[in-house]
Amino acid sequence: MVTKFSSQMPPELLEALRQHASESGRTLSSVLTEAAEQYLARERVRPAFRQATEAVLDEHAELLERLAR
Repeated sequence: MVTKFSSQMPPELLEALRQHASESGRTLSSVLTEAAEQYLARERVRPAFRQATEAVLDEHAELLERLAR
């Protein structure tokens, strides 16, 4: 099932999306759906990545400080 909705964006961005869809033989709808899926996947990973990065930085803070000198 799909749901129609309305949105707004700068005309040059919309034209670039339409051009990309045309060049790749796809519909604008499929390009926008893929973009939204990729955005959400990336946003969901970021908190876990930040937590892992902070843990590594905390664990190796002394070593990283020595390397920075």
